[in-house]
Amino acid sequence: MLPFVINGPSRRALLAGTFASLAMPSAAQPAAADSGLPSRPNIVVILADDLGWGEIGSNGQRLIRTPNLDRMAEEGVRFTTAYSGAPLCAPSRCALLTGLHAGHGTVRENPEGGPQFALTDADVTFAELLQLSGYRTACIGKWGFGPELAGHASHPNMRGFDEFFGYIGHRHAHQYFPKYLWHNGSKVQLDGKSYAPHLFRKRAIEFIKESGEDPFLLYFPTTLPHSPSVIAGDEGRYEDMPWSGPNRRHAAQVDRLDNDVAALLRTLREAGVAERTLVLFTSDNGPHREKGVTPELFDSNGPLRADKRDVYEGGIRVPLIAWSPALRPRVVKQPVAGWDVLPTLADLAGVPVPANLDGHSFRGLLTGDGAPKHDHLVWNRPDKAQAIRRGRWKAIRFAPNIAGAGPEGRVELYDLSTDPGEQLDLAADRPDLAAELLATLDASIGDDPRIPYGLKTEITDGQIVVTLQNGSTVPWNEVRLGLDGPRRARAHTVARVDPGMAISVGFPLPAARSRGRVVARADFEARGRSQLFRKTHRGTPLSADAVP
Repeated sequence: MLPFVINGPSRRALLAGTFASLAMPSAAQPAAADSGLPSRPNIVVILADDLGWGEIGSNGQRLIRTPNLDRMAEEGVRFTTAYSGAPLCAPSRCALLTGLHAGHGTVRENPEGGPQFALTDADVTFAELLQLSGYRTACIGKWGFGPELAGHASHPNMRGFDEFFGYIGHRHAHQYFPKYLWHNGSKVQLDGKSYAPHLFRKRAIEFIKESGEDPFLLYFPTTLPHSPSVIAGDEGRYEDMPWSGPNRRHAAQVDRLDNDVAALLRTLREAGVAERTLVLFTSDNGPHREKGVTPELFDSNGPLRADKRDVYEGGIRVPLIAWSPALRPRVVKQPVAGWDVLPTLADLAGVPVPANLDGHSFRGLLTGDGAPKHDHLVWNRPDKAQAIRRGRWKAIRFAPNIAGAGPEGRVELYDLSTDPGEQLDLAADRPDLAAELLATLDASIGDDPRIPYGLKTEITDGQIVVTLQNGSTVPWNEVRLGLDGPRRARAHTVARVDPGMAISVGFPLPAARSRGRVVARADFEARGRSQLFRKTHRGTPLSADAVP
């Protein structure tokens, strides 16, 4: 029997947590009263698929009209130097969800003819953090990780989303008129005549309208405007343009994306929740040039070089707009990255930020109070290319025989302050600086540095064992572990759980007459703020009668 156990951290975890607490000023703080943003706002994250930095009007687009996104940028906070986590789908989404760049994250590359890469139980997503703290959560659209298997650790329901509706794998997401979509753990059969973006918008609107007193998180990773350039109906305002069919349809996809954003913002207002909601709009990587689409026609990457799959600026610089009626309009030039989203959302929700992340919270940039600056930013495509930006300097290293590199590979160096288009390679002129940046790059790539975080449940020896893992940078004090549900168990208390430590408490299983949903709970204090985590037990039946 396991009534009460405290597990201390390993030396590595203890040192990591200790030094992180000294070095990371981005841990969650109570929201400032004059910040403009409400405490624990609703959060909507809209992720476009392959939308280039220059494909919206506020970043200079002239051929494709995006009036709703432009209005959002005019009314909100527009970031001019925002980066994706990677120049292509899966590693970029992994960085966004987990707060680790592709030198540390679980998923560092897209599959190339092999199986879809998966997240694991070690991956704490921003949805898990907010779900633990009482947010109602949904992912509607393209998940982008495999396998297509209900109950798998990589399934959205297992990574913090109460509801999932959409595609699990990214290859399936290439079908705009799919024969099926996933709703939570089940396949929903379709007739192949329904346009998936329409179904996603419809369900997202319903989710917002269902909002109650508890805050919500809506993650809306649309498939627009990813290849193939498929739309429902005609090409709209672009039907008579003297472009190729794929280019006209691509423009119509961006038009549809713009209208979907407008529909979500309109629903927030109609539901009466806009004032306490923050909306983030961004893209997973630069523009694509697939199946006949030519980004040069639209100047899709603006003044930047290259596009999707490249670690030049055109492949990784993306739009980022933050909108809320509570924010004052401003333009932010400070570089931020996709791996900053998790710590930012945790910060906004008042949840202790996990230790050893690569990201920093940019909440202060939304309110004009400032935020920690990155010493450097890293992008990693294993066996292909890597890049590092530190201040104005950016170094790129190509693997041997990649992108025209010879058998020794190739190193390039650019001064982005004078050469944002990366046209003048200075590596030969500054070999010392290039070597210094590459040494920092090498030191930034390695194993996952995180320590376990969260609330877990397990049935063993006739008990339900509840484990609280402090994977943050700060102590958790006055910790009480217990159960909600049909038969609330007596809570157990411990004075302090330090970073890297875990406590486990065993509770008797509910009797057969009391069987039903059981929710583990942990009450504690962190940085002067009261916290309440809840976790619904999944898996093994909870009746003692079911235990052999």
